[in-house]
Amino acid sequence: MGYYDDPKNIQQYIEMAEGFDGRELVAALTKHLPSGSEVLELGMGPGVDLDHLSQHYQVTGSDISQGFIERYQEIHPDANLLRLDAETIQTTRKFDGIYSNKVLHHLSPHQLAGSFDKQHALLRPGGIVLHSFWLGDHEEFMHGLRFRYYPEDFLHLLVKPKFLMLESAVYAELEAGDSLYLILEKA
Repeated sequence: MGYYDDPKNIQQYIEMAEGFDGRELVAALTKHLPSGSEVLELGMGPGVDLDHLSQHYQVTGSDISQGFIERYQEIHPDANLLRLDAETIQTTRKFDGIYSNKVLHHLSPHQLAGSFDKQHALLRPGGIVLHSFWLGDHEEFMHGLRFRYYPEDFLHLLVKPKFLMLESAVYAELEAGDSLYLILEKA
C-alpha cells in the first residue's frame, strides 16, 4: 500500500493543504490552452485543482493513490478518473493538455525525464503542459516520499528539444521565490 492509500494520511494531507490551490496556475494555463480542450491532471490528490480545471476544460483526473481517486469519485460520481503513476503514465488516451501542481517533485531527475517523454507521446500536436515545482537544488525524504527541489535552468534543459518554453515564472507558495511553473508546448 502506498503512503496516500492510507485514509489517515489522505486526511492529514487535506488538512495540511487547506487554503492552497492552483487557481492562479489554471489562470496561466488558460492563456495558452483554449477552453474546452481535453486536459489530464497528474496527481489530482483531493481534486481541488481538478475542480478549477473543470471550469474551463474537459478534465481527466489521475492519481497513483486509489484512496484519493475513490474519495473524489464518491463526491463526483461522474468524474473521469484514472489511476496513473506520474512517471509512466500508462494510458493510450491522447490529450490537448497535461497539468500538475507540485507532483513531479516526487520524481528523480531520471524519472522526470521519462515522464516528460511519456507526456510528449500522449499530447496531440500543439499540446500544452503546465507543471509547478518547488524551486531549489536539493532532495528530501519524508514518510518514504521524495521531494526534489529543481533549479530552473535544469528544467529548461530537460524539456528541450521535445517542448518549446512558452512561459516560466518563479512565484511564492509558502515564501518568496520558493516555487516555479513551466508552460510548454509540444514541439
